[in-house]
Amino acid sequence: CISKKSYLILEIDKMKKLFEISLLFFLSVFLCSCPYSSAYNLDETPTMYVEDALIGNWITFIKKPNSTREEPVYLNLTKKTDTEYHITFTGNLDQLLPFYKISSDTLTGVAFMSIVGRNQFLNIRINSRIYIAQLILKNEKLSLLPLAEHFTAKMIFNSDALRNSVDFHYKTRVHPVIDDDFCLRNMVKLN
Repeated sequence: CISKKSYLILEIDKMKKLFEISLLFFLSVFLCSCPYSSAYNLDETPTMYVEDALIGNWITFIKKPNSTREEPVYLNLTKKTDTEYHITFTGNLDQLLPFYKISSDTLTGVAFMSIVGRNQFLNIRINSRIYIAQLILKNEKLSLLPLAEHFTAKMIFNSDALRNSVDFHYKTRVHPVIDDDFCLRNMVKLN
């Protein structure tokens, strides 16, 4: 016969295990919903010239998680050098607080273009991390589609390995693994 004290200890142990399993599940979901970041660019140095068609202010409306309300997000691209852009994202970026240091709902960084296969990408450096986003300019609308954290299971140790992983991913997937929560689709130019 089990005493009440022993029974309570067993129940507490069961609850602890259930809590730990639930925590691991939510942690894995949380980690899989982040944009891919790396210490490496697709190219070690920028080689493609800045495209004048990209320079300017862009806007799109995004739906907030768990809401039907849409809010504007602005993208500003300016020329830093012949091969690099200054990039600024502005909007209600509360959902990004766990990932970045944000002041006045603005993220700033530097970006440059790379081509992998038949796709254009921006290497976006914000706070010493590199984010890789597919860039699509079609019918005067701009889309930035960042790769999801789990787009590859390989460990990346240099730019060549990153380039090969992205190339392989886009050649073998019907739909690339992008982070929908951070996508900026169909942005229109304001100026």
